[in-house]
Amino acid sequence: MIGIEEDDELIIEISNGIVLKPAKRKVDPVEIRRVLAQHTEVLKSIEGRREPKPGELSGVYLDEEFE
Repeated sequence: MIGIEEDDELIIEISNGIVLKPAKRKVDPVEIRRVLAQHTEVLKSIEGRREPKPGELSGVYLDEEFE
């Protein structure tokens, strides 16, 4: 397994989860911000979506969230 070091450039894939991959090419930070902002708008448009209240998920293990 390869570790991620500070200043490494990564590719972020969001589908059924989040996948981080080492970038094999130069990444445009402006384009990343644009894509993340676009994804945020998609998330905001999901009907019934709400953010958890502080502490609401403290008893839920990460494994349980993906079941």
